[in-house]
Amino acid sequence: MSVVGGRRHDLCRLHEIDDPGTRGFEIDLDDTRSIRLFVVRRGELLAAYRNNCPHTGAPLEWLPDQFLDLGNSFIQCAIHGALFRPEDGYCVRGPCIGQSLRRLTLDVRDGHVGVLLADEEFNERPAAS
Repeated sequence: MSVVGGRRHDLCRLHEIDDPGTRGFEIDLDDTRSIRLFVVRRGELLAAYRNNCPHTGAPLEWLPDQFLDLGNSFIQCAIHGALFRPEDGYCVRGPCIGQSLRRLTLDVRDGHVGVLLADEEFNERPAAS
């Protein structure tokens, strides 16, 4: 995904995301639309994904800011238990096997985590629930 012409949105300080851990965010795009996303941190890995299951379009977390399975090994969908690899969002188990979460570009500056949203993120229609 190209972020040329995109916009940076500050999310939080890096130390506010547990290691291992996840944190969810919602960014208002305009008066009527927003984008849900989450950041996963595990060791050297820091990645952001849209908070939408590729199977249903529903949010993934089963509790606020809880996107990982009990072993902190995989991102887990709360609806049907699909498992996604944190490093690339690829589904390894569940009804959406072979599909991937939509990755977003992170920008970390002076300990502050931000997400770069490409212009197409602002023009995209939200997934059906």
